[in-house]
Amino acid sequence: FFKQKTAYEIMPSLVGSEMCIRDSNVINDAALKYKGVIPDDCWHEPYMSEKELTDEFDSGVRMFGYARNNTLVGVMGIQELERVTLIRHAYVLTDYQGIGIGKSLLQYLFKINKSPRLLLGTWQDASWAISFYLKNGFVRHTRKQTDQLLDRYWQVPQRQMETSVVLEKQIWKDPPKSVEQTVSK
Repeated sequence: FFKQKTAYEIMPSLVGSEMCIRDSNVINDAALKYKGVIPDDCWHEPYMSEKELTDEFDSGVRMFGYARNNTLVGVMGIQELERVTLIRHAYVLTDYQGIGIGKSLLQYLFKINKSPRLLLGTWQDASWAISFYLKNGFVRHTRKQTDQLLDRYWQVPQRQMETSVVLEKQIWKDPPKSVEQTVSK
């Protein structure tokens, strides 16, 4: 990514950005990979309508895009809540998957994040997505923890809760102090 800065760039998109809404096809194209993984009773097309995306913006989701030659090819959003940041709607166009765009977007979100905790939810059978986040320093919560976190921070139907997992990455702006540094002498 960094060697090709002229071809690719991370673009902060304003809440309600016309480009992000117009290019909601990034989400819908990338979501096709989940067809058959998302339970049939939870799947619908398009996966996210423009109205649903606008509603997400209205609830505080900020989207960031990855562009190539002024074409949006990847998106990832964040939503800042109660001392946690949720990663929302991480999608890369099918033809651009597996070449580092998702990782670049994720690293950008790590950089701008203000919270010590990053949480994300995904479908429990999306093994490639879970593997991606594990490789990027996230840990998977237990079923009980997942249920508690989904109930607290997300507004999703019960069926989606039953078939989802939550992963977390703790972000330290300053390295944690060692035991020796915290014990008074």
